[in-house]
Amino acid sequence: MQATSNNSALLPVAAFVGALLAVALTYGVGAAYGGDRGPASLILAGVAVASFLTAVQTYLQQRNADTIREVYSWILGQLGGATWHDVIILLPYVTITSAVLLATRRTLDVLSVGDTEATTLGLNPRRVRIIVVIAASLGTAAAVAVSGLIGFVGIIVPHTVRLLTNHSYRVVLPLALLGGGAFLVLTDLLARTLMQPSEIPIGVVTAFLGAPFFLVVLRLSRADR
Repeated sequence: MQATSNNSALLPVAAFVGALLAVALTYGVGAAYGGDRGPASLILAGVAVASFLTAVQTYLQQRNADTIREVYSWILGQLGGATWHDVIILLPYVTITSAVLLATRRTLDVLSVGDTEATTLGLNPRRVRIIVVIAASLGTAAAVAVSGLIGFVGIIVPHTVRLLTNHSYRVVLPLALLGGGAFLVLTDLLARTLMQPSEIPIGVVTAFLGAPFFLVVLRLSRADR
């Protein structure tokens, strides 16, 4: 039992290391084959890295068929087995991530006007991005390590907050943190009640809601142009 507890405590750390490696690989591929680190090259590099890691994951699943059901459940996202022990494990990671992101929200507002303008105001855009990426990777890795893959939350909630308030990170970040938790509670409630007595994986519910929302966001972004 002690070994299991130690393993569960180390899982977010391992996930964080994996997340940083994936981010570094994405940046490296984008810089090597895209010529720069613009959005288009990073997106394509991210797709390539994700496809490669998915292939590795599938291979490992086939090599360990006895745990494939457990892994598949984790991939779809599941909160039904979460305990207070998981909350305690997550707490330091969530605290660090939230503190760093909230502390940089004014800096992100300045950075959003452009690297040149931010530099003239005394900011180091590269350093700010590295700090934000590391903090976001830490929080994401810890959450995924405990709950599995729950997609589209990071698309639905921040964009909804922007539509309802304004584009300032001073407002968006704290409301997105609160709204993300509330949205997850709501989708978990739907996952547990829609097909009682069975439970739908929460990742399936968020995907059903997120896919059409993503199309709406794309349409709105094209209209803004």
